[in-house]
Amino acid sequence: MVETTARMSRQLSPLRRVMLRGSSGARRMRHNQETTWLTALAALSLLLMVGSAAFPEYWPVTAYVVPVVWGMNVLSIRQMLILYVIVGFCLAVSIAGDRGMSVGRWGGIAVVGIVAAIVMFHAVRGQRLGVAAIRGESMLIDLRDRLATQSRLPGLPSGWHGEAVMRSAGGASFSGDFIVAAKTRQGRMLEVVVVDVSGKGVNAGTRALMLSGAFGGLLGSLPQGDFLPAANDYLMRQEWGEGFATAVHLAVDLKTGEFEVRTAGHPPAVQFHAGAGRWSVHWTDGPVLGLIDAATYTVYSGRMSAGDVMLMYTDGLVETPTRDISYGIDKLVGEAERLVQQDFVNGAARLVSSVDSESDDRALILLHRL
Repeated sequence: MVETTARMSRQLSPLRRVMLRGSSGARRMRHNQETTWLTALAALSLLLMVGSAAFPEYWPVTAYVVPVVWGMNVLSIRQMLILYVIVGFCLAVSIAGDRGMSVGRWGGIAVVGIVAAIVMFHAVRGQRLGVAAIRGESMLIDLRDRLATQSRLPGLPSGWHGEAVMRSAGGASFSGDFIVAAKTRQGRMLEVVVVDVSGKGVNAGTRALMLSGAFGGLLGSLPQGDFLPAANDYLMRQEWGEGFATAVHLAVDLKTGEFEVRTAGHPPAVQFHAGAGRWSVHWTDGPVLGLIDAATYTVYSGRMSAGDVMLMYTDGLVETPTRDISYGIDKLVGEAERLVQQDFVNGAARLVSSVDSESDDRALILLHRL
């Protein structure tokens, strides 16, 4: 056994060496890039020094904020300190020969010092992520795009049309509402979950991103009736102080139109029956996700016939501090009734735009059987 372990260790050691060399190479590359930027910014500071000393009446000392601010985006804390020393030296040389400095020149020096202090403060805060500001922003953009990608509906077979729309509070990039959808059982079943995470906008965006990945893994991996209990167990394990969420889960057979819908403290799904020309609200019971252990959720079973439409949405579309949710649902149904006389294409976006509730995150799914 010992010989086998030793032999495996010897076999893996080349892989370790390759991984270590790759990691070391990446660090050297990053260090070389930062050194190049430091050299360029130092050269810029020297150029500013020459210009400010030669033409003090035309060349403001506030120009030194350019290398200071740019350094925050591309340099580490240690190299920024080196840059500050260089900028300070250049600034001192620029004003050394100016015996009768005006108030404006002193004010410019003060501005450079204040900007340098602010830049260093933000750089130290960003150092906790281990990335420069530009890279940190690109990471946030990538996370936002991933959340939007996961909320797209999969391609539906002929005879079905689906739309998904998400809008964040105040036009923020991140939203506490998200949608997860997947086709299961070899493409015969469509499962959709609309989730509203506690909070709104950027504050709820990180939790929404984490939950969208977890719920995407659960969707289709469990029987339909086990999805919400499993999602509730997942949130309970996180032990977030305020990390609860509401959700509505729809599973519809794309062959027969039969469906099951369950809610967890979430506004009910609404169905338009084309044959009868009426709307029905599918109320079901179930506690909010992440608050109660071993929660159970009731189910509403039905069937979508040709021409029928199913709407699932978050409370930002139907509830306000001054309006009861029942009244909000009636208003949403009234707006959806107009689509019956027109066309349901782009209907989800039109419904979201027609409801004046930009102070809250909003998400809506429109599923139409043609």
